[in-house]
Amino acid sequence: MKDLLNAAEMKAVDQRSIEEYGIPSLILMERAALEVVKRAGELLEPGLSGNEALEHGPGRERLLKERKRKTVWAVCGLGNNGADGVAAARMLTLQGFSSVILLPSLEGKRSRELEVQLSVAEKLGIPILTLGDPLPEACDLILDAVFGIGLSRPVEGVYKELIGLMEEKRQRELVPVAAVDMPSGISSDTGAVMGCAVKADVTVTFGMRKVGQALFPGREYCGRLFLEDVGFVPEDLEQAGEHVHAHGPEDLMEIPRRRADSHKGTYGKILVIAGAKNMAGAAYFSALAAYRTGAGLVKIMTVEENRSVIQERLPEAVLSSFDPQWASEEPGEFKEYIRSQTGWADAIVLGPGLGQEEYARTLVEAVLSDAYVPIVMDADAVNLAARYPYLKGYFTENIILTPHVLEFSRLTEKPVEEIKEDPLAAAREFSDQYGVTCVLKDAATVTARKDGKLFINLSGSPAMAKGGSGDVLTGVIAGLLAMGMDDCEAASLGVYVHGLAGEAAEKKYGVHSVLAGELAGCIGEVVNGNV
Repeated sequence: MKDLLNAAEMKAVDQRSIEEYGIPSLILMERAALEVVKRAGELLEPGLSGNEALEHGPGRERLLKERKRKTVWAVCGLGNNGADGVAAARMLTLQGFSSVILLPSLEGKRSRELEVQLSVAEKLGIPILTLGDPLPEACDLILDAVFGIGLSRPVEGVYKELIGLMEEKRQRELVPVAAVDMPSGISSDTGAVMGCAVKADVTVTFGMRKVGQALFPGREYCGRLFLEDVGFVPEDLEQAGEHVHAHGPEDLMEIPRRRADSHKGTYGKILVIAGAKNMAGAAYFSALAAYRTGAGLVKIMTVEENRSVIQERLPEAVLSSFDPQWASEEPGEFKEYIRSQTGWADAIVLGPGLGQEEYARTLVEAVLSDAYVPIVMDADAVNLAARYPYLKGYFTENIILTPHVLEFSRLTEKPVEEIKEDPLAAAREFSDQYGVTCVLKDAATVTARKDGKLFINLSGSPAMAKGGSGDVLTGVIAGLLAMGMDDCEAASLGVYVHGLAGEAAEKKYGVHSVLAGELAGCIGEVVNGNV
């Protein structure tokens, strides 16, 4: 498990490093600048690496001449992020590149470290310019060191002009951008664009990954993200991250292993309640994913019309089919039937492709009121709870909801735009209100667990943007539950496993061509440790 830090937590680590441990801020800055220069050099000279390329030899003079013709714009703010940028510009100059430093103004309050770095740059003859000065036409690389993680309000004034200039160079002249710690204009707490922002090709961040680098659109604006060590105390970093986490490959070891003396009952029984007429695929994908994850036995409860499809596609599943008319004609018998099915299961999937007919509402209400095992509540079960709010009164701690953003909007009556602005806060609020675990599905899925922990998923692929992918996720989570995993861990780790399966499927079938069944087929590669 990895921790993700917000701006306040990272600033506290930085401050403690300087004030409590006595690590000079300029040393931290020099190490940060060295890492930025390494990545900037890769953009300027693919295949070469900084001063190593300047070793004595016949090509040294030619390389220096080529470097002199390449100009770096270091666009710097007036704080310590700007000081990082000035230090990096100086190092690139000493490696033979032509650098200029572009400030928002020569006036205004500057950090002490920036004053020191500018003084060194002046002595080396590096031009220090503002927007009012004539700028060199040549620009081969932009170092974005305006805000870093310090931005807390929308960008305005001269800073907006600076960002606009960088974006214009990037878009019109295809100038690559290397961002220092965070692309300017992106919130390091939410990943939101604060009015305007720079899209980086690479972002070099320090100490720990920031929350805004894991959430979209910030995640996309970072380009390739490099996390570098600049000398912070490891224990201090570990203790700083209390709020937001992300799973990593090491967490796959938490998936229960199979014992030599086991049988199908050892790995749990899952009831998949899914699939209205003509929606057999939803039930099939959930059940298939549950089996691929490792569940011992899966039963599909679905309408009679889906029988032949399910039996043909997944004969391994037990099938319990019913006629929807039964629900309206004999409601008491129908509820007793539901009770007998839920009593059999160790975990339940409720909702994929279920529809929103009256029988579906009866079914969802009966399951929520009678079942005491973990329930993964998805799709139409969520939509029914939004349509009939009294169903939310049945929410208890055994429920894991997996809505996508639009379903969550219906459920909470919050606009999609508001949810996307801060999905962590939205999911956390809902989880706290109802005591449930909420998996808010999006390009960067957020899991607000009932134990209070927040997770942002870092795995996945655009190839997963296909019908049926969400049904596969419900099966993965249910499979982990059936094998005995804690429901909080099953929810957040299930999302991570699902994303890794998507990455594996993309490699096999291509980003445009992955189908839900193929996604489910790749789950085995993840849970068996082959990715």
